Amino acid sequence: MKWIIGFYGVQILILIILIIVSWFIWDKRFKKKHGREVPAGFQKTNEISIDPTTKKRLIVYYNPETGERFYKEE
Repeated sequence: MKWIIGFYGVQILILIILIIVSWFIWDKRFKKKHGREVPAGFQKTNEISIDPTTKKRLIVYYNPETGERFYKEE
């Protein structure tokens, strides 16, 4: 009986750790691509995107060296 409780306890602990780690990774990735100050090396494009969650207009910037995109809030 003890090994069953231990088995499920370890699985729940692993699940909680995965949820916490994935939450921090998602948060970092999301905040890196949006903001008000454009990082160095980015060029403005003619694209305008609307964020479906906040309904804000976002101007798209592109870094030709890395291929990254940055979305500046208008």
